[in-house]
Amino acid sequence: MLKLYIGNKNYSSWSMRPWVLLRQAGLPFEEVMVRFDSFAADSAFKQQLLALNPIGKVPVLLDTEVDGGLAIWDTLAIAEYLAEKYPQAQLWPSDTASRARARSICAEMHSGFAALRTHCGMNIEAALPEIGQLVWRDQAAVRSDVARIVAMWSGLLERHGGPMLFGEFSVADAYFAPVVMRLKTYALPVPAEISAYVERVCALPAVQAWVQDALAEKDFVVFDEPCRVSR
Repeated sequence: MLKLYIGNKNYSSWSMRPWVLLRQAGLPFEEVMVRFDSFAADSAFKQQLLALNPIGKVPVLLDTEVDGGLAIWDTLAIAEYLAEKYPQAQLWPSDTASRARARSICAEMHSGFAALRTHCGMNIEAALPEIGQLVWRDQAAVRSDVARIVAMWSGLLERHGGPMLFGEFSVADAYFAPVVMRLKTYALPVPAEISAYVERVCALPAVQAWVQDALAEKDFVVFDEPCRVSR
């Protein structure tokens, strides 16, 4: 059995990626939510996660079918493990060149777009267009990050014909789902073809399920709320 340990769905962009991938691909798993209380070493969150992986972060995929249980952390490692374990799910594009490109853009997301992450944290429940306007006005690095995302997505949609980045749903779409959430929450300006892709991602059953769960949490985590003082 697979167990996926995640943080709060409203805030945890890293957790969203493998959860959406598993759910959209129809792969069986058990969800274990570890609430964000604090990231201090003695917090309940850290203590529960440190028992599973040495960095004490989410997400963590636990495969209980492996002797002793195999814990995989880091979203790219989880994606690769799932692709190997379930080749029939075709989680990466089928041809070599597209597969390499998909891995490249996931790695780019993994290590880049720091300004967008910093100034537009994922907060699915919130509507923060005014904050988005200020960020867009004042943060050139955010505008640069969004320009790169627009160029990336536009090129892939044109090359593969949509509806997803590589035609059919893949790891890449799950990986950028939290970016889609940020674009919506902060109402960041993007071209029409990108807005259409955003809506198609939001219409995916797995994304809809994640969003519904996020909205049902009603859990205001102060350290994840730089823009609001209350719900």
